[in-house]
Amino acid sequence: MSSRLTRQLVLAALLCAGLPVAADAQIYSWRDVDGSLVLSSTARTGAAVQTYSVANAPASIRTTRPLSRRAQEFEPFIVRHASANDVRPDLVRAVIQAESAFNPHARSHKGAMGLMQLMPATAAELGVTDPYDPNQNIRGGVTYLKTLLLKYSHNEELALAAYNAGPGAVAKYGTVPPYRETRDYIARIKNTAGPSKPTPRPVQRSVEVVGGREVTVFSNKPERR
Repeated sequence: MSSRLTRQLVLAALLCAGLPVAADAQIYSWRDVDGSLVLSSTARTGAAVQTYSVANAPASIRTTRPLSRRAQEFEPFIVRHASANDVRPDLVRAVIQAESAFNPHARSHKGAMGLMQLMPATAAELGVTDPYDPNQNIRGGVTYLKTLLLKYSHNEELALAAYNAGPGAVAKYGTVPPYRETRDYIARIKNTAGPSKPTPRPVQRSVEVVGGREVTVFSNKPERR
């Protein structure tokens, strides 16, 4: 087997296992008695071992896992309402996981209800008559999340901080509040949902005079005023 193919198998094994990999980690490979290729992070004595250095690797590898059976039950509602509000479905799933672990009957000690843990006043404002109905709850939760994303110019960290601690806490500190619970909440959701895509700037059309002639210019940079 070629060295290149072996390296590919090493990486594939790491990705499939979802193992955290430290920078400059050592991966060892050797042939078992039946000729099978063995990959391990621990060297084996008395064997012809090849060593591979996984340099500049991230602190951890994020893998995409299949949805749980419970999560699959609510997937149509997530996709429908995320699409209607132009919110990432991955973000909605991560919020539901963090808020209720996909338990539609969840209720917090503060009175938050359902999958996306809507407070009674928020549910009423959003027209959610039954917070324990998955379709209504997700619709209300995604709508509220969208208003927060718009409020904070699509800054997901601030929107999630407001979802968890309230917009008042974000306004008080002008940034993510220094609450351990809120910061852990954001980190957990970001790790589950993955990075957000930057919001593209709209392309502007303008006309400039160059050498006495009008030239149409398209740009996504804001005009200087």
